[in-house]
Amino acid sequence: MFKSLRQGRKFVRFVSTANQSTNKRLNYATTAIVVGTAVGFTAYYHSSLVQMASPQKRVDYSKYMALPVTPTADLENAPDDMRTRMELMIMKIQADFCHALENEEMFGGKFKVDRWLRKEGGGGITCVLQDGEVFEKAGVNISVVSGTLPPGAVAQMRARGKDLGNDPMPFFAAGVSSVIHPRNPMVPTIHFNYRYFEVVKKNGEKMWWFGGGTDLTPYYLNEDDSKHFHAELKKACDEHDTTYYPKFKKWCDKYFHITHRGESRGIGGIFFDDIDTPSQEEAFKFVTSCAESVIPSYLPLVRRHKNDEYGTREREWQLLRRGRYVEFNLIYDRGTKFGLYTPGARYESILMSLPLLARWEYMHEPKSDSPEGILMQVLKNPRNWLNLPEEEEQNN
Repeated sequence: MFKSLRQGRKFVRFVSTANQSTNKRLNYATTAIVVGTAVGFTAYYHSSLVQMASPQKRVDYSKYMALPVTPTADLENAPDDMRTRMELMIMKIQADFCHALENEEMFGGKFKVDRWLRKEGGGGITCVLQDGEVFEKAGVNISVVSGTLPPGAVAQMRARGKDLGNDPMPFFAAGVSSVIHPRNPMVPTIHFNYRYFEVVKKNGEKMWWFGGGTDLTPYYLNEDDSKHFHAELKKACDEHDTTYYPKFKKWCDKYFHITHRGESRGIGGIFFDDIDTPSQEEAFKFVTSCAESVIPSYLPLVRRHKNDEYGTREREWQLLRRGRYVEFNLIYDRGTKFGLYTPGARYESILMSLPLLARWEYMHEPKSDSPEGILMQVLKNPRNWLNLPEEEEQNN
């Protein structure tokens, strides 16, 4: 390839100089085979290009609430794996939301960070702020767990139409979940959950899907707040598919219905499960957009109402509505059931969504024309907050 050893060395120095100018390290282990053979040169040149184009990515873990559940070396060795991408995404969502909530506290309330591991595989990071001036209880959790699907969880998934068979199978699940119970009754409660699930069947087939949603539970109805909240969710959905918001809004209204009460838990939002189209990449981007919409959908409502006046009547009504929240989570919520069915379940984290205080009164019925009664009318008859055309609602 080269006419002399001198020419070969001169070319090596040229490549080395060019590589150093881009601050990339040259693989000198291949230098010895460069001179004299075209094959050797090709190996050297290709190696240089790979290093220049794909440097190993280092993650700044200091921006998260704690170190990841998965060993950092495993994450950095598989940066394109969906498990890695989902774990890092939910860790960022957790940290961003915790910091945003802490900024609303007037006297420096901070989240307690509890990183835990489970012997069956994986673990989680539970962040809880209690007895704050603004947030009576705020929880923002992530979980990254793996192991073998227990019979209860398999049965639950099979009931949703998943072809899982009857054999035990390995699974991986990663998600972020949050429930915020504010102190002021004029500030609504928010819940969101976004998750990724993988199972491997006995024949080696891998199945995966995403799920999640965001919903709002006000104690007193505010039209502007409700429209703002739904508009932000629609914006996140529309970036990917304009049919998503009306379809997932309707799904949310149905899912968060307290059947034995004949009323909804709140004013809805979006909810979806078993999303595995149009591709894994597009589904991940959609879920990421939804998770990123939480702060712009909710924080303006906190700032608008955290200093509003309220009295004993409003406080007692808030506690009654929290009672409904407890009923739904313990009786109907799919995520709570899955967590309780999973071996090695961490019950403190699963039940994090429950408020510090709640109230139940026998046969309580507010007057229909009262502020409390006006809210109840909406909870019994879900509203089209963004005035979508009727045909669009019906078709989705």
